[in-house]
Order: sequence, then structure tokens, then C-alpha cells
Amino acid sequence: MTKIDASARRRIVNPVQGDAVTFLETSEESGGERSLGELEVAPGGKVTPHYHLSYTERFEVIEGRLSVMVGDERLILGPGEEATVPIGTLHAWSNEGDERAVARVELRPGQPGFETSLRVAYGLAADGRVRKNGMPRNPLHAALLLEWGDGRLPGAYAILERGLRLLARVARAAGVDRRLERRYP
Repeated sequence: MTKIDASARRRIVNPVQGDAVTFLETSEESGGERSLGELEVAPGGKVTPHYHLSYTERFEVIEGRLSVMVGDERLILGPGEEATVPIGTLHAWSNEGDERAVARVELRPGQPGFETSLRVAYGLAADGRVRKNGMPRNPLHAALLLEWGDGRLPGAYAILERGLRLLARVARAAGVDRRLERRYP
């Protein structure tokens, strides 16, 4: 079992993807106004296209370069540059460079579920419970991560999303959500 002390809750590392997140201000700390974190992305790191229905996402690059897709537009952001993803807009990001990229990521309003999804996903990765692509081996875990983070899948993947939402209900009924939240606080 992975032990996480209070200071470790601020910075979490995904050893599979080589990414790290430092929580600068949680939803609870901001009174629900925002979730603010610093994302460190290893070369080749990325997330696939997705969207959210409950919050905006703003990326401000601090170091390196980050490619951010917002709808049909692809932006290559350098230090001091930013992009905002409106609610319901398909987006993705990647580090296509040879050096790490660092960006501040702000979610408005704050998203405690998203924060939980990161802690659990990175904890599962640290415990060797994910595939090489970072997806949890257990489909119940994958379903909960999608639900906690308000992740929505585009196009044909929407069919898969419906199945995962059903699995999330099964996972909650079986107490899997509570066990994961206790293990990866």
C-alpha cells in the first residue's frame, strides 16, 4: 500500500507517464472558486481528446513548450503564453519537445472530483496497477476516474463512455470509490 503524508498530497508523480502535478490551491482551499495546479509533462507526454461539462480549463506555460488543442485549433504555447478551454470544448495537450514542459492549470469552478481523479490515477500508476498507456487495469477504476474528472469522450468513444458510466455506478455500489479514496487520499 502506498503511504502518502500531508506534504506528498501537494505533489504527486505518475511514474508510468513521467508526469507530475503539484496542487497549488485545491477547490477546498479556494472555497470552490478554482483548482490550481502545476503540471510537469515529460517529453512525449499527452492526454487524448476529451471535454468537460462542468468547468473551464486554463493552461499557462511556465517552462518548455506545450501543444494544446482547443476545438479545431492547435496552439503551441511557450513560457508566458496561455490557452483557455471553455466548458464543453474538445481539447487535448501534449509535449512534443525534447525537454519537459511545465504549465499552470486552472479549473473554474474548483473541481474536488478532478483532484481526486489525479491522486487516484497517479497512485494506481505508482502501485503498478495501470497499463503502459496509463489506463487502469481494472475497468471499475477507469470508470471512476472518468466520472470524478467529468471526462467526456468524443465521437464513437461516446459509446464506451456510456458503458464506463454504468461501471462507475457498479463501482460505487460495491464501495470501490471509497476504498480508492482511502488508499490514495
